[in-house]
Amino acid sequence: MKVIIAAAGTAGHINPGLAIANKIKEEEKNSEIIFIGTQRGLENDLVPRAGYELKTIDAYGFSKEISIENLKKMYKTLKGFGEAKKIIKEFKPDIVIGTGGYICGATITAAHSLKIPTLLHESNAFPGKAIKMLAKKTNTILVSFKDAIPRIKNCKNIVFTGTPVKIRKRDYKEEEKNRIIYGVDLDINKPTVLVFGGSQGAKKINDAVIEIIRNELNRDYQIILGSGSKQFELIKEELERLGLNIDKIKNVKILPYIYNMEEIMNAVDLIVARSGAMTITEISNLGKPSILIPLPNVSHNHQLYNAKALEEVGAAKIILNNEVDGRKLNEKINEIVLDKKTVKEMGENALKISAPNASEKIYYEIKKLVK
Repeated sequence: MKVIIAAAGTAGHINPGLAIANKIKEEEKNSEIIFIGTQRGLENDLVPRAGYELKTIDAYGFSKEISIENLKKMYKTLKGFGEAKKIIKEFKPDIVIGTGGYICGATITAAHSLKIPTLLHESNAFPGKAIKMLAKKTNTILVSFKDAIPRIKNCKNIVFTGTPVKIRKRDYKEEEKNRIIYGVDLDINKPTVLVFGGSQGAKKINDAVIEIIRNELNRDYQIILGSGSKQFELIKEELERLGLNIDKIKNVKILPYIYNMEEIMNAVDLIVARSGAMTITEISNLGKPSILIPLPNVSHNHQLYNAKALEEVGAAKIILNNEVDGRKLNEKINEIVLDKKTVKEMGENALKISAPNASEKIYYEIKKLVK
């Protein structure tokens, strides 16, 4: 099979594309796969690092307002359509797949004009502009949330598959769970809360945890904080001003980066995090209760809609970013983690929207389109 995957911008767009590519390679070792991206996004690091060839074109998002800057972006994107068409003609793919970012507009449109089967994957509960604009030109749209289906109009075929993610549910025995918690120097007899804001960390969330530490609010539970490498030193300095050693805080372990994230996520009782599509997918697949703090100022409030998908089934509590502080976060944590029945029920509710076999489902839909 010969495949082109269009993915650009953030890891949330690129990683699903890479997971799809890896699944195709797993099933069909002789497949040829290339990626199309821009020269600006994370694809320039992630795609070559994963062993795939990346070709770049011009592609931009633009608003409805008339401005010189907007006109320039429109011109470059039209040029990008021609560049995508040329790449497609030369490579002769059996299918063109888009997993997000403005790159999909030029690439999927070019493939459609050449009568090549196309497939789009939408990771968020609220579909982006590109997905809505391309619905008529796409053979199949795959979604991560069932909530997204009624929000997409005029598509021939919409299928709920979930998002392929690396982190999987592990049914650890008690001694294995204890080993993981001991591994971060915490107490196996206290409920454990994992807090993280993505690989770069989230200052607003980190600040709330520092407030919890400063006021010793977490007497009945313990925290593992993935602070983000850039913010770790800042937190260390802040704690030193409070007379605290970052490595010796009672009921708290702060790490710049969590390398064994799958182990930790499976071992903890509660997760506090942003609500990017991949994080929501991981939490639901693991069957974990969560407190979600959506990142604001994201297109169409994607993260808020993602968080609501878990909240609506009784699996999560939401705290808005402008409302989060140590006392509010501590209050929500205590409501959940100190009641084993609540932890169990919320975890079971999370599994209701899980899609653990996303890669297999996506590969099946690809094979249906490739004759």
